[in-house]
Amino acid sequence: MNRNPAIHWIISDRQRLQTVVTLLVLLLMIAAFSFLNPRFLTLTNFQNVARNTAPLIISASAMTVVMIARGLDLSVGSVLAASSVVAATLAVQGVPLPLAFLAAILLGCLIGFANGAIIVKMRVSPIIVTLGALNIARGLAYLITPSAILVGLPRNWGSIGTSSIGPFPMPILLAVLVVAIYAFVTRRTKFGKHIYAVGGNEEAARLSGVNVERTLITLYVLSGAMAALAGLVLSTRVGSGDPNIGVGFELEVIAAVIIGGTSLSGGEGRILGTVIGAVIVGVLSNGLNLSGVEPFWQYVAQGVVLIAAVVVDKRVNEGVLRMGARA
Repeated sequence: MNRNPAIHWIISDRQRLQTVVTLLVLLLMIAAFSFLNPRFLTLTNFQNVARNTAPLIISASAMTVVMIARGLDLSVGSVLAASSVVAATLAVQGVPLPLAFLAAILLGCLIGFANGAIIVKMRVSPIIVTLGALNIARGLAYLITPSAILVGLPRNWGSIGTSSIGPFPMPILLAVLVVAIYAFVTRRTKFGKHIYAVGGNEEAARLSGVNVERTLITLYVLSGAMAALAGLVLSTRVGSGDPNIGVGFELEVIAAVIIGGTSLSGGEGRILGTVIGAVIVGVLSNGLNLSGVEPFWQYVAQGVVLIAAVVVDKRVNEGVLRMGARA
């Protein structure tokens, strides 16, 4: 039986098929919310979605490569909060913003390094280690600003979150830059090949000469750094240092990565798919807000979408295996 070449090209590759499916889901969501609320399909609203989704895309890009290497980082939401609070505290005390921002990024790198080193050197589950780091980083944020939101920040505090270069808001430009770097690294560099090798079979990667420990630690350091950058984007946009920001952020990041087609078993994933997954999460939240849905129901909707994505991931894997067996 003759197959349509375009359809065969799509279904012949698991990642390609997953990307097409998630893109169709995104388009259906846009169509549905546009029908429910005319304000959804406006340039202003799309700009708001892009700005709100930028921190998610930044952190999810780093989470993608961690999960490709069969890892997981549950601490990103708390690292986001702790890093932004550190930057805000230093800015209030008169430290120049570049140094305050650098301190925030370094804190994220430090927490990421601790996560990676413990996971790799002590052979502890990444779920346990990063769950502990989640509590430590959140506690650090509250210790720095106990039950208080930092205000009185310098005028140029919003230089990242609210400024623009020409018609392009800075958060969107940063997200595009991070995506471009991660896409290039994963697809065009030796280090990117090492990431997929570690996720596919860690022992085989080690025997083939890959420095598995260094690769994994580097990925966790970058995850912490990107969580810190996401925190700076978010906190400079809202104009305050709040230890409560980022609660549940790690679940949104993981949801975006899984919806985007990164395999839970490691070894497979694409940055483009993660971007689409992050936009789906952002569109879902924005559309439900415009439709007047209560925030608590939004959590329910996000949970349903995440479970559905896992089910689709499993079905796609089974379908690819069946096609491989027939071939």
